[in-house]
Amino acid sequence: MKKKKIIISIIVCVLLVIFVGLAYVGNYFFNYALVRQEGIVTEANIDPNAPQSVETYAEVVNKEKSKEDVSKWLEEVKTEDTTILSEDGLNLWGKLYFQEEKTDKWVIIAHGYTSSHEDIQPIALNFYNKGYNVLTPDMRAHGNSEGKYIGMGWLDRKDMLLWIDYVLSLDSNSQIVLYGESMGGATVMMTSGEDLPSNVKAIIEDCGYTSVQEMFEAQLYERFGLPPFPILNAAEVVTSIRAKYNFDEASVLEQVKKSKTPMLFTHGGNDNYVPTEMVYRLYEAAQCEKDILVIDGADHGSAPDVDPDKYYEKVFSFLGKYIN
Repeated sequence: MKKKKIIISIIVCVLLVIFVGLAYVGNYFFNYALVRQEGIVTEANIDPNAPQSVETYAEVVNKEKSKEDVSKWLEEVKTEDTTILSEDGLNLWGKLYFQEEKTDKWVIIAHGYTSSHEDIQPIALNFYNKGYNVLTPDMRAHGNSEGKYIGMGWLDRKDMLLWIDYVLSLDSNSQIVLYGESMGGATVMMTSGEDLPSNVKAIIEDCGYTSVQEMFEAQLYERFGLPPFPILNAAEVVTSIRAKYNFDEASVLEQVKKSKTPMLFTHGGNDNYVPTEMVYRLYEAAQCEKDILVIDGADHGSAPDVDPDKYYEKVFSFLGKYIN
């Protein structure tokens, strides 16, 4: 009897150690990836193990020119800061860029992970030059928006629905395009599976991932050389408790299957951060009107900079089918 009690005590202690260890690991990776740090920077930005892209000469030149063009544009364009309230009580911030003459053409542009509205101003300028009013929200837990936990597109899809309603409050006849880059790409694709008003005419996504689960699996291996089990399982439990969503439900693939909105999928051919193969699975999963563009030689998020002429010609020729 005494020996049996000792064995039971040992088993209980071992299970307790495993539980505490998994809780620690789950919290560590949750804090690492999904908890907002000071400003818009998270630990993931400055991680030396994160994949680093190598910019081509053409990309550097194009980025520098784009930066100069944006600087001149911001001196002249009429802008306005605005806020909306999320379903869970967060003040979400956005910047509006208005055309000089009235137009019903609108684009809402969603930025990437640990980024902000400033980083997608070059995209905003290209749409503005095509006659669109532009709205660039800071996603929850980014930039000027409130929030402690990063939504990876899943929580943000509901915020995007509110931003669509906001544009409709400004212009009930608006023709709206949704554009997103990286996590923003995942956001607009996740939004595509929701019940959208007919004013949303088309969606452009750039370098978005297939699911939060697969994205974290890829990064866990890339940055730490670790398998998903049991680490992601522990992190998912913590995420469900603290951020109120889980990785399995946050599936871009399942959302695009439900989309009825025309969608253009774009990606860099050399993307190692969000692997290029993901865009082909997303494209195949979509049942809506669709097209695809992969820019050879482009790394993550750099397709518009590596070959801007080819990229924007494709974007606006696609939109020309749906925007009057």
